[in-house]
Amino acid sequence: MSEAANGLAQGLAWAALGLAAFPAVLGALNLRGLRRPRGTPPGPTLVSILVPARDEAANIAACVQAALASEGVAVEVLVMDDGSQDGTAAIVRDLMRQDRRLRLLPAPPLPPGWTGKVHACARLAEAARGTHLLFIDADVRLAPHAAAAMAAHAEDHEIALVTGVPRQEIGSLGEALTVPAINLMMLGYLPGGGRAGSRRASLAAACGQLVLVQAAAYAAVGGHGAEPGILHDGLALARRLRGGGFRTEVVDGAPLARCRMYRGFREGWDGFLKNAREGMATPLGLPVWTVLLAGAHLLPWLLLPFTPAALPALLLSLGLRAAITARMRELWWTVPLHPATVAVALAIQWTALLGGWLGRRPAWKGRAYGPPGPA
Repeated sequence: MSEAANGLAQGLAWAALGLAAFPAVLGALNLRGLRRPRGTPPGPTLVSILVPARDEAANIAACVQAALASEGVAVEVLVMDDGSQDGTAAIVRDLMRQDRRLRLLPAPPLPPGWTGKVHACARLAEAARGTHLLFIDADVRLAPHAAAAMAAHAEDHEIALVTGVPRQEIGSLGEALTVPAINLMMLGYLPGGGRAGSRRASLAAACGQLVLVQAAAYAAVGGHGAEPGILHDGLALARRLRGGGFRTEVVDGAPLARCRMYRGFREGWDGFLKNAREGMATPLGLPVWTVLLAGAHLLPWLLLPFTPAALPALLLSLGLRAAITARMRELWWTVPLHPATVAVALAIQWTALLGGWLGRRPAWKGRAYGPPGPA
């Protein structure tokens, strides 16, 4: 290698080290501050567990049964059948005969300008009787103590919204290349990790798979109906609550619930693609995110054959991923795939951005949303 090339490699290695050190330090602080809800709520509390469901015959029975097995707090479980073409509604009706706490609601026709899940969540909240509303996806399996612990955390710490990322179950290589990006971004790149210590709406975070909100606070900010056309429903609700003066917090969701989001690479790609334009895939934001993520997690691997100076950055990158994997109870065999996972995440974001410029609209479960064009 020429002297000039060696100097360039050394400079890039130092740059990669700086870019890798930032999420490593932030991730360590966020992991240390991540709280685990425990206990039962004081006083009379009813948690309404609300499940929007569209073609969820494969998931809905296990989801509802886990919710009805909640301990430590009174619960009701409401399922909204959002135009399912499979046996979702019939399965819920059978379960209703066994437990009066379960109700099935048919979704009204989707109004113009609404996304399907947001509309279902808004209608579920209208029908709920609880002091707290716990929104979960149909592929989520609540732990028996989850509803009580989240409601107790909300009441004990005066927090309007409590959310967490469930333990992600990964059953294929394709899922390992997509799903772990959730916790990497939440814990490695969000200052404060979504903790309640910050009141800034821009630093709020939420995972739409598992969101508990006080019913009174939800109503005060207009609920899901305040932003009917969004896809990142949990994040939007958390930011709106903070903007209204309420506190929100991301907690350790791994002990509270488990979830297998997608089955295979195609589902994972399409699932993350639909939300990308409300996240990183913006004309101004994505180039910055590309430098941050590629520089920290891909560049060290590219430089290592040319200079050992890239090794510290590589070790920081893998160390962060290993620490997150351990805390969030993900599978260890996914850690060596980390650079490929980051590369796939960036590919999804760029596909979403370029697709917007080409007039493609985000779509999910037979519905297309939003206007064409870049976010």
